[in-house]
Amino acid sequence: MKKYKLIGPITQLLTMENLSVKGAIKDEELSILENAGILIEGDQIHTIGKFTELSKQADSLDAEIIELHGNYICVPGFIDAHTHICFSGSRARDYAMRNAGKSYLEIAEAGGGIWDTVTQTRKADQQQLTNSTIKRANKLLQTGITTIEVKSGYGLSVQEELKMLRAIKDANGSTEADLIATCLAGHMLPKDFDGDHKAYLEFMSNSLFPLLKKEKLTNRMDAFIEKSAFLPSDIYPYFKKAKAMGFDITVHADQFSVGGSEVAVKMNAISADHLEASTEDEIEMLANSDVISVALPGASIGLGCDFTPARKILDSGGALAIASDWNPGSAPMGDLLTQACILGTFEKLSNAEVLAGITFRGAKALNLHDRGQLSPGMLADFNLFQTNHYNEIFYQQGKLVPSQVWKRGDIMYSKE
Repeated sequence: MKKYKLIGPITQLLTMENLSVKGAIKDEELSILENAGILIEGDQIHTIGKFTELSKQADSLDAEIIELHGNYICVPGFIDAHTHICFSGSRARDYAMRNAGKSYLEIAEAGGGIWDTVTQTRKADQQQLTNSTIKRANKLLQTGITTIEVKSGYGLSVQEELKMLRAIKDANGSTEADLIATCLAGHMLPKDFDGDHKAYLEFMSNSLFPLLKKEKLTNRMDAFIEKSAFLPSDIYPYFKKAKAMGFDITVHADQFSVGGSEVAVKMNAISADHLEASTEDEIEMLANSDVISVALPGASIGLGCDFTPARKILDSGGALAIASDWNPGSAPMGDLLTQACILGTFEKLSNAEVLAGITFRGAKALNLHDRGQLSPGMLADFNLFQTNHYNEIFYQQGKLVPSQVWKRGDIMYSKE
């Protein structure tokens, strides 16, 4: 196998370079190379430039030349910075009941809700969870998502959370996509725990955190801050211990009521995710921080509720990533590009802002610095769409899928 590869000619190559992590982006700000090529060395990008010029360099390097015929658009590999794809079972009944007008409490009393997934996930063994996670990750990879964050949170005991995170780790070794594990032991108070919210969080932080470090299962800690889950006063000691142990913090914030984004800012979290209920005060607070706001349009579509105020976040100077929130309850679709395009329509986002949200800003939400842009030294993660202009990708709202998906310098999927 040759060390170097050259792919091209590419009609339009969007590098996503020289764009701010925070604030609005106009389409005119995009760096677009025409008749371009990507020269790959190993798993990284060596050079981006004109295909004809790179062809000469490729000859001197004895590179493998992969010539494209027709019009192709190249964008960085997509990054889904918030998913729950490690789970067992279905909540199709919840969806039907919700659309029939049943409340969250009524669904929970009928045996639905998060606890239903906890029960079904606990019944699955580690290998079953590994296999289902691989299957979902590979499905996402075919749609151009090369990096996928995956949460636990359907175990809610030390052993069951370990089972989930071990399954995610095993799955990461068996799929070509990169899986970034996050511990969401603070998802809800489990019904079988003998104690209150604070006692549960204290127990989990004392018992689970050291094991996560010992087994190197994750360096990310999440919690659901909501009246039906955990209050800010419950979470602060939990997050402070996590930070003291070296975990990055991310927060399920402001989904139905405010409070979570303030915790995210005060704890200097990497991201605050959801934010559908955020008001002007929360938006300003986030804009004046380094916290990445992560919009989850899949949850808004699944629940039939308002979208994250993405336009206001960007116009206030905030940073906005977009993720799918693929989970069995509120966001069962799991189609990041479609959801991002729909969010763009309702929130009047430029195509550049949508693309930034699922590439380099998504990488920022995961504290990753080696992907999300196409430039020398970055991972060679990219998608090729067979069309003549990048606007078609967003215009077709997810119906135009990648013709080729490249991960770490190798082609992972081709529909040709």
